[in-house]
Amino acid sequence: MVSLVSKISLTRLFSRIRAPSIAYTLCTVTETRTQKLERIADQLLDLNKLEKHDYSILFRHKMGLNRYGPAVSGLGSGSSSSGPGAAAADAKVEEKTIFDVKLGKFDAAAKIKVIKEIRSFTDLGLKEAKELVEKAPAVVKKGVTKDEANAIIEKLKAIGATAVLE
Repeated sequence: MVSLVSKISLTRLFSRIRAPSIAYTLCTVTETRTQKLERIADQLLDLNKLEKHDYSILFRHKMGLNRYGPAVSGLGSGSSSSGPGAAAADAKVEEKTIFDVKLGKFDAAAKIKVIKEIRSFTDLGLKEAKELVEKAPAVVKKGVTKDEANAIIEKLKAIGATAVLE
């Protein structure tokens, strides 16, 4: 429930608003703006923990926010050019520095060698590496430099597998 002190401060706050037409457009004729805000606050305080969590997610979504900050589409880019095409052009100009290594095909006879090699440059256990190899084509290493990615690709090609740089 809203305390008496906060009700008084809300009343003082809204009494200073000089444009009464705004108050009528934001709330119904029978309910004043202060009453509406008090009602909303009471309803929010009556929610249980799960409902509050769901409401916060919905509110952030409606405001165009995600867990990392404001949505990119609502903000202008820092460059002098404008439009969504300009941001894509700026990204193309910058050279890509982080790559993913994707395992393509491999010889069935070399499956065990491929699994061992995957385990050598990843943190995967035997079971996880086997599942990754069996669902090829799949990304085996993400976020590596070009030199490291080329070394991994060469190792996989040496044992009879095909890998690509993404």
